[in-house]
Amino acid sequence: MPELKKIVVLLKGYPRLSETFIAQELLGLERAGLSLELFSMRRPTDKKRHPIHDEIRAPVKYLPEYLHEEPLRVLCSLMKAARKPGFGKAVRQFFTDLTRDFSRNRFRRFGQAAVLVAEWPADADWLYVHFIHTPASVGAYAGMIANIPWSVSAHAKDIWTSPAWDLQGKLSQANWAVTCTRAGFDHLTELAGREGIVNLSYHGLDLDRFPVFAEKRNVRDGSSAEDPAIILSVGRAVKKKGYDTLLNALALLPKDLHWRFRHIGGGEQLSALKAQAEQLGLTDRIEWFGALAQVEVLEHDRNSDVFALASRITDDGDRDGLPNVLVEAASQRMACVATAQAGISELFVDGENGLLVPPEDAAALAAALERMIRDPALRQRLGDAAEHRVRHEFDHRASIRQLETLFAAHRGKA
Repeated sequence: MPELKKIVVLLKGYPRLSETFIAQELLGLERAGLSLELFSMRRPTDKKRHPIHDEIRAPVKYLPEYLHEEPLRVLCSLMKAARKPGFGKAVRQFFTDLTRDFSRNRFRRFGQAAVLVAEWPADADWLYVHFIHTPASVGAYAGMIANIPWSVSAHAKDIWTSPAWDLQGKLSQANWAVTCTRAGFDHLTELAGREGIVNLSYHGLDLDRFPVFAEKRNVRDGSSAEDPAIILSVGRAVKKKGYDTLLNALALLPKDLHWRFRHIGGGEQLSALKAQAEQLGLTDRIEWFGALAQVEVLEHDRNSDVFALASRITDDGDRDGLPNVLVEAASQRMACVATAQAGISELFVDGENGLLVPPEDAAALAAALERMIRDPALRQRLGDAAEHRVRHEFDHRASIRQLETLFAAHRGKA
């Protein structure tokens, strides 16, 4: 394989607590011997960071989040970019895109692309973009301006909330793309109109960070008020996670069943969810932990009884792919109850290694939770089966090897 020079990785925001899968991948690529430099479109907003972020050696540079905040930097970058051979072509593409998406964001992406080109590291020869919506817009313009080969990793919201014309244009320009669910792969492959561009690559887990939990799991069955069953959920409080449905399901659980619900994660709907919990009379049974580091989440995975996630497809098409929090919970032999969405169904088979219910169905979700709580033997059987699948099919090193091959092969073509 030809030797790679430095790879520039373009991110929407960095570091982010909710994107451990990206941090895991960056560290994996570095451990595989690849040299990286990170460019982020936004500065961090989380107050905490995962330990893995401190292990990543790659320097990070921040593009101007809003062009008017750094006008001189943007102007100088546009002047440098204008001397590149592909600038005229990129400008024409920008105005074509503008007719279909007339927004301030569209101008911002072109300006950020100019800054990326102007500040491109001299020892870099590839651009790798995470998310196929706005970051890939910056990547596509930058690639066109400076004839930079680029590739993209697409995930969930970025796929399902982007218009077809936008995705088709980017897939026609990118050297290759990867995505983390079969549903996303099928959708992008159809839009690409040709095979071989889009690749299916599950993120998996760094199993060294999620070692085997050898201790015996608790056999709480909801019969003791002094030792209630613990239901855990990890995820941002946003509409696609379905936490309103989950709260409604908790309110339907029988009165003789003793349980507590713990939520980990930030998100703009937290206040509304807390108000809903109070209205349902659940406040005394719920703990809201906010965003926690990965090592803290691992402890909750080990000390809880049931993991619950009520993902849905929102009106604008947004949805989960395969949430890493489910893979993490399964790696610790934790029994999971989730909704039967495409990405989630790629890990769990109902009754075999988890329980799946239809989205938006609070009654079905409540029934599945009650079944899990009352039957510790069922939890053990499903949790053991889920862990077996994760450890045999979701090791992140397979994804890293796949990316290595793609980078090397396509660099030779470029």
